[in-house]
Amino acid sequence: MSIRLLHVEIASERDVIAIRKRTREIAAYIGFGVQDQARVATAVSEIAQNAFTHAYGGRVEFFICSEAAAPSLLIRVSDNGPGIPDLEKILNGAHDGPEKFGVGIVGAQRLLDQCEVETGADRGTTVTMVKQLPKGSSIGPAQLDALNRHLAATTSSSVLEEDQLQHKELLQTMAELRSRQDELVSLTRELEDTNRGVVALYAEIEEKAERLRHADAMKSRFLSNTSHELRTPLSSIRALSQLLLDRVDGELTAAQEKQILFIQKAANDLSELVNDLLDLAKIEAGKVDVSPSDFTVYDLFSMLRGMLRPLTGTRPVELVFDETHAEWKLYTDESKVTQILRNLISNALKFTEQGEVRVHCEPDERGNNIRFMVSDTGIGIAESNLQLIFEEFSQVENPLQKSSKGTGLGLPLCRKLAGLLGGTIEVSSRLDTGSTFSLSIPPVYSGKQGMSGAGDESPRIEFSGNPRRHDTDAGAMSTPSAGTPESGMQTRS
Repeated sequence: MSIRLLHVEIASERDVIAIRKRTREIAAYIGFGVQDQARVATAVSEIAQNAFTHAYGGRVEFFICSEAAAPSLLIRVSDNGPGIPDLEKILNGAHDGPEKFGVGIVGAQRLLDQCEVETGADRGTTVTMVKQLPKGSSIGPAQLDALNRHLAATTSSSVLEEDQLQHKELLQTMAELRSRQDELVSLTRELEDTNRGVVALYAEIEEKAERLRHADAMKSRFLSNTSHELRTPLSSIRALSQLLLDRVDGELTAAQEKQILFIQKAANDLSELVNDLLDLAKIEAGKVDVSPSDFTVYDLFSMLRGMLRPLTGTRPVELVFDETHAEWKLYTDESKVTQILRNLISNALKFTEQGEVRVHCEPDERGNNIRFMVSDTGIGIAESNLQLIFEEFSQVENPLQKSSKGTGLGLPLCRKLAGLLGGTIEVSSRLDTGSTFSLSIPPVYSGKQGMSGAGDESPRIEFSGNPRRHDTDAGAMSTPSAGTPESGMQTRS
């Protein structure tokens, strides 16, 4: 519902001044602040001046609109003039013509909540302006009657009085602008200080990052050199202990044989650790070469079966190789694929007391990569530790840890080797149920290293065909290259 408060005709410059005064009085009575009073009065007087200048008169109507969700003051300025030609250009701020139609409309749009213009050569121009009432302002019948009596009792101001009021408003506005300018200068200085601090912080971070890169390079060099230095004496210890166990220098007592077996086991474990450290150091230094060759899944599984079946021992654990896709052929580094799967399978055997460890392959979801999966019925891994097991030297406590110790390097090494082949390693597990580790690699090595994504460019695997067709001897067995240590898998943790 809209209630009209006041209707003022525009017939002279004095009427424009009176309209400005009336607008300020209405805004003040409704509850607008001093700044909002000046904004509303300025916008209305500018539009009223337009009506007088270009249409030689018009009318101004004031309304209170209460039907909307937010009650508002509505002012409508209308005339019967020639209209505003090219309104769109005027609204974009252009007033280059000699008549300068529409001056003040853009300002009114900025000062008020709404400002709509209707114009035409045959109907003149009507500008409707809306300013929402202040929060908490209540305009009922009693307040409207009081406002009407107040407006009827007040007289029009002289030009001098209104000019003085405008000067006062201008001074207040300038004071407010000066205060805001001072705040802006202070904020700018604070921002400059912050920027200098950020630049200094970035410089410090870059310096620390460079130190970390240098320390990482030194660590890799140290591990590589240390590993090389340790391998020779360890090989000698293993060879000598084997000679003693073979009774080359005579028979051994039971106690002597037991002690030599301890020495041999310790040397083997330490040799395994050295090999893993050397592999990690080479990968981090970018000194590991990928040597792709043709081989089949059948060749790969046959090799792994021969290597790992003795690890089952006397435990009721069955090692099963599912050769459903044994005819598939791959062109990648067989020794590294073998090393990864051997570590995953031996790891599964260590932590499975009964049941089975099953190895099989299948295409991945998109059909671009081959996925080798190693599933067991072992003790499983808690979900919170699934990422921890891929961190170097990290171990998770478990009931079998005493009998299946390790260094925590096996899975990190497997993940890095998989990345060299353009693949990934993933794991899913449940405590007391078992785990499934999957190695996903492109069937054809593309020469691009990375933890993932290289396989996206590989040919799509067809269930009925081979990933890569070469005329090779399917029964040929490839062996790991001499430069690649065959380290066993460490503990999952």
